[in-house]
Amino acid sequence: MGNFWLFVVMSILLIILPGPDTGLATQNTIAHGKKGGFQTVFGITTGLVFHTLAAVFGLSAILVKSAVLFSVFKYVGAVYLIYLGLTSIWALKKNKGTEQEEQQGKYKHKSPFRQGLLTNLLNPKVAVFFLTFLPQFLSAGTKPFLQFLLMGATYTMLTILWFILYVSFINYIRNWMKKPSTQRAIQGISGFVLVAFGIKLAFEKAPS
Repeated sequence: MGNFWLFVVMSILLIILPGPDTGLATQNTIAHGKKGGFQTVFGITTGLVFHTLAAVFGLSAILVKSAVLFSVFKYVGAVYLIYLGLTSIWALKKNKGTEQEEQQGKYKHKSPFRQGLLTNLLNPKVAVFFLTFLPQFLSAGTKPFLQFLLMGATYTMLTILWFILYVSFINYIRNWMKKPSTQRAIQGISGFVLVAFGIKLAFEKAPS
């Protein structure tokens, strides 16, 4: 594989850019603590494993070339992100003025892992990314199978390392800020961010 370290640097820059995964990890860390944040990260990285395998076996290429399939994934993913954001905002509205423990009790039936997994899997831009970004680092004359696996595994591990640091930092802030009103404000912002990313995804054009 050519330019592996360049691939690592570019991957890090892309991973730290805020996106739906970041917004969801922020929201669930505030709502559930470090455990919920790490469960969300596990769901996100599990989705990345599926995208890696899909790229290796050509399924992502089919998705990218099919405008219909791309649109289906795009709109389902957009609706899911908007749903998560609105659910968070609506929960804040209903819990206004209640104690923090009551607020957190509203989230105990939700699965951070499932939310992270679905948010990542239902984002067709991730599939497009794997099919357009990774091939730029393939070595000529070498079978892409193992190279795709290596790059996918590397990208997934870098994502895990980044989100471990990010979730730990958010959890530190969460523990430091004891005021429920402050936590609700941050959770509300993350809810609006998820809605915004959902709307943005809905208007995303299929790759030509």
